[in-house]
Parts: sequence; C-alpha cells; structure tokens
Amino acid sequence: MAHFVSHLEAAIDGTVLPFGTVANLHNGRPIWVRYDLDRVRGAVTPADIAARPPTLWRYRELLPLPAEAEPVTLGEGMTPLLHCPRLGKQLGLSNLYVKDESQLPTGSFKSRGMTAAVSMAKWLGVKRVALPTAGNAGGAAAAYAARAGIECFVFMPHDTPVVNQFEPHLYGAKAFRVNGLINDCGKIVKDGTDRMGWFDLSTLKEPYRLEGKKTMGLELAEQMGWTLPDTIFYPTGGGTGLIGMWKAFAELRELGWLSSANPERQRGGNAHPLAGAQGSPGMPRLISCQAEGCAPIARAFERGERFAELFPNAHTVASGLRVPVAVGDFMILDAIRASGGTAEVGAEARIGEWMRRASSAEGISVCPETAVCFDVLERMVAAGRVKPDERVVVFNTGAAPKYLEALPADLPRIDKDGIDWSLIAG
Repeated sequence: MAHFVSHLEAAIDGTVLPFGTVANLHNGRPIWVRYDLDRVRGAVTPADIAARPPTLWRYRELLPLPAEAEPVTLGEGMTPLLHCPRLGKQLGLSNLYVKDESQLPTGSFKSRGMTAAVSMAKWLGVKRVALPTAGNAGGAAAAYAARAGIECFVFMPHDTPVVNQFEPHLYGAKAFRVNGLINDCGKIVKDGTDRMGWFDLSTLKEPYRLEGKKTMGLELAEQMGWTLPDTIFYPTGGGTGLIGMWKAFAELRELGWLSSANPERQRGGNAHPLAGAQGSPGMPRLISCQAEGCAPIARAFERGERFAELFPNAHTVASGLRVPVAVGDFMILDAIRASGGTAEVGAEARIGEWMRRASSAEGISVCPETAVCFDVLERMVAAGRVKPDERVVVFNTGAAPKYLEALPADLPRIDKDGIDWSLIAG
C-alpha cells in the first residue's frame, strides 16, 4: 500500500496503535497519525511539491490516504497569504499577513479537515457519519459526505448562525437543532454511535481531520519560502487547526525542509511531545485567541494547568469559538507552551467592530472568530508583546457572510424622489 504512515499513537500516553482500521479515541483522548519521515524524505522534496498542482493534496506523502485511493475532494486550492499594509499600519506593524481560509470550497478552514476525514472514512468502508457542530463544520461535513455518497447526521445548538443551519440541509444531511451547547450535541452523537451505527466525526475524536488541518501549516511554510513567521494568531475553539499546524512544523523541521528566517529567536518552555527541538530558532509563537464569553484554554493557560475545565455559561457571537470543553485541551496547551506562545481573550463587544474594520481596510471577508484575533493583536502590540517588525500571520478561518447575526447593519434609507445628497456625502 503506497502510504507513509508508520502507525497511530495515543496522544495521552503514547500507546502505539495500528493504522488501517476505523479509530476514534484511546482512553477517551485523541490519536496522532505518525509517519515514517525517513521514507518521506527519500520520496519527495520541496521542489517536487512546488511542481505539483496548487491543491491541498499536493502534500500527499504527509497525508494518510494511500496513493491508490482517490480523495473525496471539492477542489481545495492553496489559500492566499495576503500582505495587509493598511491594516498593519493602523496596528503599528510592518509585516502583517492574513492567511485567508474563507476561499476554500465550503467557505471556511473546515474544508481541510473534512476532505481528509471523509476520504479516510470512505477508504475504511464507513457508510454513515455524525458530528456536532457550532458552525462551519456541519456544512463542510455534509458537503464532503454528499461528494462521497456517505450518509451524514449533524447536530447543532439551536442558536447556531442561520446560514450554518441551512448548509447541512442543503447538502442532504439529516440536520437537527439541539437546546444546548456543542458538548450537548456531542453527547447525542456519542450516545447514538451503537444505536445508529454511525462513525463519530467530531473534532479530534477521529485522527484524520487533524491531518487535513495540518496542511495550513504546510502551505504557510511553502508560501513563506520554507520559513515560518515570528507569530501566529489563531482563533481557538476545538483547537484542531492550532494543533495541526504545530504538528506540521515539527514534521517539516524533522524532514529538514525549514530554513531559519530569524536565527536569533529562541523559545523557552517545557519539553513537548510534538516538537523535540522546542526552543529552536525559526519556530513561531502560537497565540491562541478566544472570546471572553468562552475561554477555557486561556483560563487554563493562565492558571498553568495542562487540562482545561468546562467553561460555564459559554456564550459568544463567534460561534466557532463556543466550545466550552475541548477533548484536545492538553494538546492545545502543550503546543502553545512549546512555541513560547500564549492564550489570550478578546472582547466580545469589539467583534463586530473588528469585522468591519479589518474587512474594510483590506477587502478580506473577516469572520467573527478572526475579529477576536485582531482585538488580541492590537492589545499585544500596544503592550509591546508583539514588536513592530515581527512577521505576524493572522488566520481568517471563515467567510463573514456566514455570520449575518454577528454584524447587524441598519443601512440609511434614501427617497428616490427626493435624494438627500448631504446624507450620501456623509
């Protein structure tokens, strides 16, 4: 079989597990996919990858799907890394970039995880999948399941943004609203696994969505000439993207593909299972950004804890961040600390303001989760915790039009028969 996976590995205790069978959790915690990186190094080079079509699947040797299996794809292209000089000037930064995931097929970064997870599910013979969602994951899962011919069940909080409610239904999934939060939806999925015979596609409750999200880090490195930025700001709910990027960086470093753009930088922290060379030059700080209405990771980080407690009465208009408990909490916190980064909280009241401010400055469709990142970034720059010349990348994880409720606009009205030009002039 033409793949480079060596084994699966339990994230909590390192237990080695076989690849090629349906897998969810081990002892209630996530599972890593591990690769034979010596074989990868001998099979492909960065130059080889650069010559391939600009899609997510260009990194096939670092993805689990065997080469003879056809991916379940909607044409996931490389998302642009956009220099943002006007917004950077407002913030006092000369090297601000946005990695714009809103341009993926389902309008968010969830396309990455779902193309990988659904491809693997199909290869493994899964016929029916289910998942909880607080936003974009449900639509993405339904779209890729439809593409694969797999039945899909989606459970979401009753106040999930209306566009996100509509999407799973549009793609043919059996979609339900639940009078609770995403963890309550997750319990329904768990309880129905035996009764309904579905495979649990929840965040980090199977190993392959993480591998798809990992491609954010692979793309970023390639787009920056196989170097990495100084600092990454990432909106964190379930945290798969943040964990996946750090895993990607560790794999690239072990492959010897990374160059150090800033060799004077050294990161501190404790030993970390993701990156044995933690503290090395050229690795970015990870800034995990959460909304003040749901910030279990930031709270655990502040307390110096490895595991996060359930965040009570979770609420935020940034629905993708409303994850009061994450099964991969320790993986998120390990990665942040290994990078020399931090977990910060953005103001709920400024989400709408930052969506419009960032979007209008650069023409990028900034979602509410990313608006939280900009609020955190502004405060860190003001406090001197981010330097003016740092290379900063903010991940825009979804498209603003999916969040109609987050940015209410009462537009001025004009009379077609008696136009008030002073009103138009402002």
